[in-house]
Parts: sequence; structure tokens; C-alpha cells
Amino acid sequence: MVMVRLVLALPMFLLLLQYGCRRELLTDPDRIMDVLGVVPARGGSKGIPRKNLAVAAGRSLLAWTADAAHASNRLTRVIASTDDAEIAQAARVLDLEVPFIRPIALAADDTPILAVLQDLLSRLADTEQYEPDIVVLLQPTSPLRRADHIDRAVDLLCDSGADTVVSVVRVPHNFSPSSILQETEGRVVPWGDAPTVTRRQDKATLYARNGPAVVAVRPSVLKKYEGLYGRDTRFLEMTRAESIDIDEPWDLELATWLIERRDMST
Repeated sequence: MVMVRLVLALPMFLLLLQYGCRRELLTDPDRIMDVLGVVPARGGSKGIPRKNLAVAAGRSLLAWTADAAHASNRLTRVIASTDDAEIAQAARVLDLEVPFIRPIALAADDTPILAVLQDLLSRLADTEQYEPDIVVLLQPTSPLRRADHIDRAVDLLCDSGADTVVSVVRVPHNFSPSSILQETEGRVVPWGDAPTVTRRQDKATLYARNGPAVVAVRPSVLKKYEGLYGRDTRFLEMTRAESIDIDEPWDLELATWLIERRDMST
């Protein structure tokens, strides 16, 4: 009898492993949570023209993010948000959904990503009556982010009950506030009120958002806090290599070297 019960329970156990959010799924075992991946990819950029289509190690930045999204076991849908027809076509070739083109008003250099997500979710609700349980923001400028990072972020969000999970990288000790100096009349002096700490082991462990490469957030947080980060925000640490964020041409060269080096070791 015990063996029969174990066999009957196995499909549900495998389902929970595949889609994560174990604690929340248990409240409604017949329903799989909707986890929406959003890839923001506007056409304009200053540091690198057409940056989201720029190539690193033989593939565009958009393609590297599409690869990670498709390999994820947690995402149930992936949408690219763009104002650009060429990027929209490239996204569709990569099997990313582009249900509509982003308004030009939401594609400026200073457009906050919050407004982009709110507009996307509003339009999906109006046109499809679709409301995801979790939104995962995936910036194309993080080509070394893997599917594993996406899945771990979603699992942490679900298992902890947090509002948000953001990927971070540890700040090198020589960049901590106690090590930073500022120029004053041709001289350097300690920056701010941070005490001078010279020993590495005495410095606080600090983290910085790494793009961020991954942000997993509940849609209710976007409405309640008018931001991506709720009061309960957890972190997913990534290595410095995984955290490369493409902003300048040199970053593309570094990303190419890191990807090729990674692929040679696998």
C-alpha cells in the first residue's frame, strides 16, 4: 500500500520539481503557476548602436538571453518588449513572443523599466485576460546569465514568500565605501562618512545589482510599491564573470572571451 501511494505521488512530485514554487503549488495542485519572462529590447542605445542585436561570441545579445529563457524549467511564457521592427522580427525568429510593439513614448533613454512592465501587463490583461503570477525581467545585456540563474531566482521567490528576488554580484573590497576617495583641490580625501578600514577581512560584505541579470517579482509589487523591489527583497549571488553587463564595446570583447573560455571548459 505504501508503495502504491509513492507511485501515485510521483507525477506530482516531478511536476513540483519542474515548475518550482513548491509551497504555493501545494495550495492548488491542479494549477501550474504562470511565470512570465520579459525581455526588454528597445532599438535605441548610445554606448553601442543597436546594442541588443550586437554580437558576442557569434550570437546576438538577444539570442543569448533567448537561449537562457528557453532552457529555463520555470518560465511558462517569454515575451520580448520592443519598439523596433527589426528587433521584433529577430525576437520572433528566436521563438520569443512579440504580441505588440512597445509605444515610442516608452522607448526613450530615460524610460523606467517599471513603466514598460506596467504597460505590458496592462495590455496583456486587456487583450488576453492574462495575468501572470510572477514576472521575471531578463535584460539582454547579461549574456552570461544561464537558465539555472532564472530557475533559482524563481524558486527562491516562491520558497521564501518574498516580494522580489534580484541577482547581485559581490562588490570587490577595494570598491567598498571605506576604500573610496574623492578629489578635493588636487588632493584625495576619504569619501563620505565611512570610517577608514584597511584590512580586507574587516570590511563589510556588500553587493551590487549586476544589471540586474535577473529580477523575479510578483506583479502585485509593481502596483503596490510602484517599483521592482518590495519590502522583502532577497538576492541571488552570481560570479563576476556571470555578471558582465554590456554597456560599452569593450564589454562585448570581454563577454566574447568569457563565453568562449566557458564553452571550451564544458
